[in-house]
Amino acid sequence: MKVKQQPLTLWERLYLPAVLEGFRVTARHFFRRKVTMQYPEEKWVVPEGYRGAPYLVRDPEGRIKCVSCQLCEFVCPPKAIRIVPPGPAPNPAAGRVEKAPLEFEIDMLRCIFCGYCQEACPEEAIFLMRDYSFTGLSRPEMIYPLDRLLELGGTHADSVWKWRNK
Repeated sequence: MKVKQQPLTLWERLYLPAVLEGFRVTARHFFRRKVTMQYPEEKWVVPEGYRGAPYLVRDPEGRIKCVSCQLCEFVCPPKAIRIVPPGPAPNPAAGRVEKAPLEFEIDMLRCIFCGYCQEACPEEAIFLMRDYSFTGLSRPEMIYPLDRLLELGGTHADSVWKWRNK
């Protein structure tokens, strides 16, 4: 089947309507009020439900809430989380917590901020930040170790202290 095309008129062949439409769009945006944010001093208001970078928390007694179950590591789609469990020997510094991780690190360059790690954690040890500004000067600087993740998280005050009576 052949489609017959209408020949262009002289007005259309000059491309003048397209040029005038471009000037009209440019003028409309030129005279519109613009909003400029002074970035480091002013920050974007983060909406409710925003998923930022993950971090770890401590319980009110100062112990790590993570028990090295590795569910967050298994559920992470880009494999950005790496956990080294302590092994069979208990850690006396962890108190009654059954096992705290030897190593826990998150590669923030690989993390896609999906929130699966927070959903999978049975101990509520990992949460997502409401901050969107992450900077680093090198790749190794963007791999957050356990101490950095705990520093970002701080203490999470919850009503259930699971390891107090075990």
